[in-house]
Amino acid sequence: MADIIQIRRDTASNWTSANPTLANGELGIETDTSKIKVGDGSTAWSSKTYLVDVGSYLTATSTNTLSNKTLAATTLSGQLTGADQTVSAINLKDYGEITNAIGNATGAKTIDLTLGNSVTATTTGATTWTFSNPTASDELCGFSIKLVNGGSATQTWPASVDWPAATAPTLTTSGTDVLVFTTCDGGTTWYGFVAGLALA
Repeated sequence: MADIIQIRRDTASNWTSANPTLANGELGIETDTSKIKVGDGSTAWSSKTYLVDVGSYLTATSTNTLSNKTLAATTLSGQLTGADQTVSAINLKDYGEITNAIGNATGAKTIDLTLGNSVTATTTGATTWTFSNPTASDELCGFSIKLVNGGSATQTWPASVDWPAATAPTLTTSGTDVLVFTTCDGGTTWYGFVAGLALA
């Protein structure tokens, strides 16, 4: 039968109240905080610093908040929010972009980049487009839109869009077009390009 090793343990308030002196190398754990101290045979509990704060580590990892950590191969089990922080020296493999499927487009429509950088829509009437929530100024931000039947009704693009030769493209009346928009000044100026017209 395997031996059972138990660590001296109690609640944080009880440790503080008793304020014992742990033997040299003896461990003490706070059962309600998961914090650990190690004794040296001469220093009382309240004067010792924590060796490990397991509770804080578990909280940080469970909420996907890591600071100055080195990760080995790992698999994410949920969404990871970067909060507009910089990620450097990485290689991307087998990645995808979230699609914001607008569906039928008529009237006023907003392309909100927090919903995805791939956009799809089908024109069902004259549409006035607005772009919202690009990344901050000096960062490149872009999106593509697959627009079906875009030429069947008037498309009014934001005044901030600069087109080649200052002319918006003539879109396909019955078919699929793909347009690409980029900005590097927080959306003050967008650059619009045709990736393909009448795709089939």
